Amino acid sequence: MLVFVYEFITGGGMWTLGSDPPAGSLLAEGQAMAAAVIADFAALVDCKVVTLRDARLPPMAWPARTERVDSSAAEESQLDNWASRADWTLVIAPEFQNMLLRRAERVVAMGGRLLSPGPALIELAANKQKAAEHLQQHGVRVPAGCEWPPLHRSRSLPDALPNNLRFPAVWKPLDGCGSLGVELISGSGELAAREWSTAGRLETFCPGMAASVSLLAGPSGVMPLPACEQMLSTDGRFSYQGGRLPLSTDLADRAQSLALAACQSLPAPHGYLGVDLVLGEAASGEEDYVIEINPRLTTSYVGHRRLARENLAGAMLAACAGKPPALSWHSDALEFSAAGEVRVDSNCRPQQARSLP
Repeated sequence: MLVFVYEFITGGGMWTLGSDPPAGSLLAEGQAMAAAVIADFAALVDCKVVTLRDARLPPMAWPARTERVDSSAAEESQLDNWASRADWTLVIAPEFQNMLLRRAERVVAMGGRLLSPGPALIELAANKQKAAEHLQQHGVRVPAGCEWPPLHRSRSLPDALPNNLRFPAVWKPLDGCGSLGVELISGSGELAAREWSTAGRLETFCPGMAASVSLLAGPSGVMPLPACEQMLSTDGRFSYQGGRLPLSTDLADRAQSLALAACQSLPAPHGYLGVDLVLGEAASGEEDYVIEINPRLTTSYVGHRRLARENLAGAMLAACAGKPPALSWHSDALEFSAAGEVRVDSNCRPQQARSLP
């Protein structure tokens, strides 16, 4: 079996943007995800892996055939070539500017089979406003909010806000990835003074524990993985710094139940995807909200693979092939950074409720 792992940041996608070589947090997260999932696929019996590598980055000793990419044209041709030849393709890319959607569409157009969500789900989830409206229509709790256009000063501020939106609020790019561009807005005065170059979603800030749930989906159903606490910066930018797991049983049950409801409402959920949420103070879960859907592999993979007794990539393959994935979990607690560094502590207790400041 041949598996093609395409990761946008490390695999030459930045050539498409005409930007400098990959660097910073996106490179760290992309490299961590690519290294982990490539190692897991390569560890499976009779499985070979191929991947792409931006020629401006140093080589990595990954157990995979690695094709160097030195231009946007090379990235496109290599993606098409290997998507058509591989038995399965895993696409990991940011949602902004339709980068993830376009690559998933190309895999499908080349006759490839995805281990990640398909174009219909990506198109919905990548638009934060449409995703929130969809979830709300299907009875899944989301923060009150609205689409917020760029250069909004032409609008009357009171008329622009929905009645149920409260401050502090959060502004996020409409097609953002992770916490890039996300800002906490303290009140209507600050909002009236602000202008953004792109459209976004403005939503009520929901206090509580920031959490995430990854899921494996396929013809046989949807399996939620253990819930994680998200570690975010406290500067109003919500920068992702890693995660901790597992949560206490009551919090984990609430998180998995809400994430499962969100995932099952999506069009043809398939492959590995994640749900970001907030767990409020109410034990009933009535103050829990879905923040967004991540239609791709997320950094929490590096933590889940260490907690799993079985090969997590193998479980992903099983789910996409229509077989119920068999997974069990170690009892250890662990913490992982955005760069993929994992610290395991068998003496740690499950994470209890802890609110964002």
